[in-house]
Amino acid sequence: MKTRELGNLRVPAIGFGAMVLSPGMYGEIDDARGENAIRAALDAGATHVDTSDAYGPDGHNERLVGRAVKGRRDEVVLATKFGLAIPEGEASRPIPVGFKFGELRVNATPGLVRGYAERSLRNLDTDVIDLYYLHYPDPGVPVEETVGALAELVKDGLVKHIGLSNVNAAQLRAAHAVHPVAAVQNEWSMWRPADPELVAAARELGVGIVAWSPLGTGFLTGTVQSLGTDDFRHNAPRFSAENLAGNNDRFAPIRDLATHLGISPAQLALAWLLHQDEHVTAIPGSRTPAHIAENLAAADITLHPDTLARIDEALARFEVSGGTLL
Repeated sequence: MKTRELGNLRVPAIGFGAMVLSPGMYGEIDDARGENAIRAALDAGATHVDTSDAYGPDGHNERLVGRAVKGRRDEVVLATKFGLAIPEGEASRPIPVGFKFGELRVNATPGLVRGYAERSLRNLDTDVIDLYYLHYPDPGVPVEETVGALAELVKDGLVKHIGLSNVNAAQLRAAHAVHPVAAVQNEWSMWRPADPELVAAARELGVGIVAWSPLGTGFLTGTVQSLGTDDFRHNAPRFSAENLAGNNDRFAPIRDLATHLGISPAQLALAWLLHQDEHVTAIPGSRTPAHIAENLAAADITLHPDTLARIDEALARFEVSGGTLL
C-alpha cells in the first residue's frame, strides 16, 4: 500500500473507516463479521483504522476495533474521536447537521477531555491512541482550549498525534497555534467538495487531510438503489427514494467512465480523491473483504489529466438532490 503523511504520521493512502461495522449504520451486522472485516483490511494493507467513541452504543465500535487489532496492535495506526458520547449529567450544545434529526450534541470542555481519552483507551484495550480527534468543534468552547487539554495527553503519553474533525480553516489555524495538528478529517468526495480555504490552510501548515465518507456513504459505489429498513442513511435526505433515483441518474456519466476505464465506480471515486492533493487520504468502510480489496486497489490507479478533466466536467453538472450531511 502506498503511504502518505499526516503531519509527522505516515499512513496508508487508503485506510479503513470502521463506523459501518456497528449495528444500525448500514443495517444489522454481527460482531464476528465486523472483526473479520477489520482483519481483512489489515491483511490488505489498510493499517490506518478509524473509529469513534460515538459509533454504536456504549463504545461498541471502539471495543470491536480493539478486539480485531489485538495481537497486531504494532501494525496499526489507531484513530478515534471524542466529544459526542457525553458523560451522563454533563451539559451539551447543539451542532446543526443535514440529517433529518437536525442536530448532534457536543461537549468538548477541556475538563472532560482526559476522561474521554481514558474511556477510549479502555474500549480499545490499548495504552496509547495514535491519532485522537475532536469529533466536532464545540460552539461553546474555543477550539484552542480543547486542544490545550489534548496537548496534555500528548505530554503524558496517552496520545501520539492530535487531529480535528469537521472544522474550518480558522479553527484549524487557532488549534495549530497551540499544538501541532497532524490531520483534519472532513467530508470530501465526488458529491461533497472540500472547503478550499481549509485545504489551503492544511497545506500551509503541513497538516494532512483525512476524507470521511469518500464514497458518499456508499452512493459512489454505484450500487445503492434502495435502503434496508435498519439503515442510518434513511436520516439523510439525499437517500430518500425520490432523491436517490434522481442522484443515480445524474451519476450515470461517472459510472460509464469507470466502465470505460475498466474499474469500478468506487475505485474511480477513490482514485480521483487521491489525485486532489498529495496529503489527502481516504477511509472508506466496508463489511465485505472483496469490496475492501477493491477499494484499496484504487491507491494504485493513475488517472490521466484528460480523464481528470472529464470527471470535473461531469461533476460540475452533478448537482446532488437532498443537501449535504453537514
